[in-house]
Amino acid sequence: MTLSSLSVFGQEKNAETGNPRSHEKIRAAHAAYITERLELTPAEAEKFWPVYREYGEKRRALRQQLRDARRSGTEEKALLELDLKLKQQEVDLEKQVSRQLEEIISPEKILALHQAEADFRKLLLRQIQERRRR
Repeated sequence: MTLSSLSVFGQEKNAETGNPRSHEKIRAAHAAYITERLELTPAEAEKFWPVYREYGEKRRALRQQLRDARRSGTEEKALLELDLKLKQQEVDLEKQVSRQLEEIISPEKILALHQAEADFRKLLLRQIQERRRR
């Protein structure tokens, strides 16, 4: 099911250029992939996804701060300080979310989540590379 979702993504024109429909397809494929890999029950999924989505939004916001600072011409020393500060905030956020997720899913599933995220990224990159080759 997940692989077919990614195949549909691969057929979308200009998928890697920021098309909102493509992003939505990627999000849906990602959710299906994670749900399947973690074998989330419906009850777990209902509680898991709001926490996970909020975590993703907060991570994106932290990373956006660094991109904004780079674009604004912030000097390198200040960028380095900001980068380290944001990395620490990201680690703190991950700790907080892990504690929240432990109330929803097992520690084994939390560890499997990290691997599933990495595997999904690899799968997605392969799909994009294949599409560019065609």
